[in-house]
Amino acid sequence: MQISIFTVDAFTDQPFSGNPAAVCLLEDELEEGWHQKIATEMNLSETAFIRKLDPTDDFTRSSRFGLRWFTPAKEVPLCGHATLASAAVLFHNKKNVNSTLTFVTLSGELNARQAGDRIILDLPLYPTYPQDFQEVEKLVKAAVGDMNVQDVRYSPDTKKLLVCLSDAYGRSDLEKIKVNGQELLLAEKTGKVQGLIVTIKGDFHGKHESYDFFSRYFAPWVGILEDPVTGSAHTVLSSYWSQQLGKKEMCAFQCSARGGKLKILLRPDGRVDVSGQTVIVLKGFLTI
Repeated sequence: MQISIFTVDAFTDQPFSGNPAAVCLLEDELEEGWHQKIATEMNLSETAFIRKLDPTDDFTRSSRFGLRWFTPAKEVPLCGHATLASAAVLFHNKKNVNSTLTFVTLSGELNARQAGDRIILDLPLYPTYPQDFQEVEKLVKAAVGDMNVQDVRYSPDTKKLLVCLSDAYGRSDLEKIKVNGQELLLAEKTGKVQGLIVTIKGDFHGKHESYDFFSRYFAPWVGILEDPVTGSAHTVLSSYWSQQLGKKEMCAFQCSARGGKLKILLRPDGRVDVSGQTVIVLKGFLTI
């Protein structure tokens, strides 16, 4: 059995930056255990599997597909960058004729549409709630040491903990943070955290391009020490920073070593548009 596979760098217009995802196009049903084996073999933060909802569907003409995401360790309920990558494969490689694609996922139906050189994802927007600092103090300190923390929030929908550092810190301070995945695993005692977001307010006067906020994302609980650019984390960050800044439209940068840009628009229907660019860097076949 041969499976078409692509590697796509998401949330970037440059190869070998942004967040790489593997995308598999399934012409036929795949035996359940193979999804995880393939994702482990690819060893990227996520491998996406696009499947036809009907055997008569076509990757060029159909507008609805099933979509699943796997880390090297487990299946996850939502992955933004691998959804962006999946849409890019269908739009740019398969030349799909539809202006909007719908993916049926564990997080409901997600739409992706083209807008110039960007792809816009229609994603859920998840609120955050104040988190008792003492309950997660060891985890926070394992991540950021003695840095000044001004806010800690929790998103029960996504099981993500959001740590906002003092406005006194800049992008370079966030980039210097060194995190040990094993220390995070040992420090998390609540049993409810599956991802850790560290974020700071943006800088409109620095040497870099202006952004509303910066972030980094760590998820050793699902087999990812640091994810380069994380669409799902921005379903939480968008909600938080919209409240803090009083803005519905924002530009964000996730400042991992690879880095990536995201444009954000909170919609009146309570969802969020997260958009970015993509580069397909590899095309080939898996033989199983």
